[in-house]
Amino acid sequence: MEIPKAVKIVEVGPRDGLQNETIILNTNDKLRLVSSLIDSGVSNIEVTSFVHPKLVPQLADAEILLKNILCIKGINYSALVPNLKGFERALNTNLGEITVFISASESHNRNNVNRSISESLENLKAVCKKAKESRIKVRGEISVSFGCPFEGKVPLKSVITIAKNLIEMSCYEIVLADTIGLANPEQVYSIFKLFKEKWKNLSFAAHFHDTNKMALANVVAAIAAGVSVFDSSIGGLGGCPFAPGATGNVATENLVYMMDKMNIDTGIDIRKLLKSVKMVEKLFKRNIELIPELKKIEES
Repeated sequence: MEIPKAVKIVEVGPRDGLQNETIILNTNDKLRLVSSLIDSGVSNIEVTSFVHPKLVPQLADAEILLKNILCIKGINYSALVPNLKGFERALNTNLGEITVFISASESHNRNNVNRSISESLENLKAVCKKAKESRIKVRGEISVSFGCPFEGKVPLKSVITIAKNLIEMSCYEIVLADTIGLANPEQVYSIFKLFKEKWKNLSFAAHFHDTNKMALANVVAAIAAGVSVFDSSIGGLGGCPFAPGATGNVATENLVYMMDKMNIDTGIDIRKLLKSVKMVEKLFKRNIELIPELKKIEES
């Protein structure tokens, strides 16, 4: 297996992680969390979403958050955008990148955004066109790429067709998301290998959840297939509202620790990152169980 010298980690805790939490954080606490992540060396952060405030109250302060967030050279902020109305809201901020999303299964897409896949593609086409005109980069995420809570196995043909559409919309990076944590390493390797061979010059990213405790194994499988961009969430925050029991994203601290052990550069200081984990514990009044080696680092 060819090991990359470095990987890019996209921290999605402030968006994907927080949106599933029942404790609503105020804007200042969110800003403190983002600042803590930046202090540790995290340079790519999905900070919020422009979904309707009534649907996701946790992220209702998107504009206020971005108005007050520190603009630091080398730090890339992004936000999830579901539709044109969301894009118009994002356009009034200082964002240079957005993420659009669509599910690989009809059932999940209808439950998630109340549209068919074809309707979502038309909607995203309009969003991407506006983003291109505004010189805003677009990342395209395909949810439930490895398995759906409603339909089970998702046809690979569906994932390929959607990816092709997103690429035609000028998405610079395609994220294959294991939204409910059903993926296994063999599946991950074969799918990413196929995509990397089909679109040799395009960037692909992996978004794994840890429901079956295979997220890190899936990361290694994705690396073997040539992937070098990974989403993760501080403290393993997250989940899926349509899959009871589905856990959060692969924890950023576990991902960074594994990369350190594999001599792969992330640009992130694990000791400083553990301070962000502590902050998450205090903000959400919970205990985050660290793996033994991280516990030692925290206590040293």
